[in-house]
Amino acid sequence: MTDYIKSMQPFIQQAWEKAGFTEPTAIQEEATPLILQKKDVIAESPTGTGKTIAYLLPILQQIDTEKKDVQAVILASSQELVMQILEQIQEWSQGSGMKSASFIGGANTKRQLEKLKKKPHIIAGTPGRLAELVKMKKLKMHEVKTIVLDEGDQLLIPEHEQTIEQIIKSTLKDRQLVLFSATVPEQVEKKAASLMKEPEKVKVSHDKKALGKVEHLYVVCEEREKIEVVNSIVKNQQIKALAFVNDIGEVNVIGEKLSFKKVDVGVLHSETKKQEREHAIKRFRSGDTSLLVATDLASRGLDIQELTHVIQMDVPRDGKQYIHRAGRTGRSGAEGTVISLVEPREERSLKRAAKEAGVKLDERELKRGRLVEIKK
Repeated sequence: MTDYIKSMQPFIQQAWEKAGFTEPTAIQEEATPLILQKKDVIAESPTGTGKTIAYLLPILQQIDTEKKDVQAVILASSQELVMQILEQIQEWSQGSGMKSASFIGGANTKRQLEKLKKKPHIIAGTPGRLAELVKMKKLKMHEVKTIVLDEGDQLLIPEHEQTIEQIIKSTLKDRQLVLFSATVPEQVEKKAASLMKEPEKVKVSHDKKALGKVEHLYVVCEEREKIEVVNSIVKNQQIKALAFVNDIGEVNVIGEKLSFKKVDVGVLHSETKKQEREHAIKRFRSGDTSLLVATDLASRGLDIQELTHVIQMDVPRDGKQYIHRAGRTGRSGAEGTVISLVEPREERSLKRAAKEAGVKLDERELKRGRLVEIKK
């Protein structure tokens, strides 16, 4: 067991061993000590590098279960992300006597008030619903020691900004504010810093330890052939794949074309209706569908366990986008495969993005539904 985890409470050490982790990722090593020191933190690290654990463990470490008050609040922009965070809280707080709860928009308010009566120590929620509970004076914020903005770049946007500020202002001045995100644009960093006290900035560009055993392959083909390549891969291999498309308009088109070829596929983009989105994610998680086609924005905060493949149907803009996509598979040391489909004229752009991401690409060709090495 590493020094990182030896200093934590026994229930956290047990959860660490149960999870099969051997060593912390770069973001965990850098951010966790700062949070334990009660510092305000702005942390940027790619998808799949263990950001939730980086902020969650130091928070759980410091919660006083003797107090019957909410001591930590985690804010997230989507209901799915809130539920994923709650699962992590429950998993890592087993045996601690800690109570947790989630609060999301659209859920029955009366039922959510019942949750508050059970006196949770740590909560996760969407901004609108938490602000509503604060305004109703049902959620008492005077004992809150830490507020986390998870996927902070999605929270500090005009739509949520005022609500976030209201929630922060409802706490006492000595509270700690922490922001974590895969990307922290300059305007988001400035806004976050204005709400913090001398924040520490942590930036991890890519983390080889977190990327696991991931194979990076690419296939050169014409645009019209990409659907057939995906169709063959899905039908000839046992996979659970997330396919990335740059353009919203193309997501439904690709979904329809694959459905026509009898592929069980789900689609996600920013205009997907809430119920359709939930249905698509639920079917994908349960294994009813083996492929989910999505835009980068629509997949934010989406944590799918045991994702075997990432398929890039469009070339990533740069190394950063490549890392964010690739980080969906091969989590926590698991194996995974990233397959990029490129037209001949796009090959150079893909290689440039891969070089920026620090990954080695291998070319393959499709034969009888299998990706095989090209004999030179």
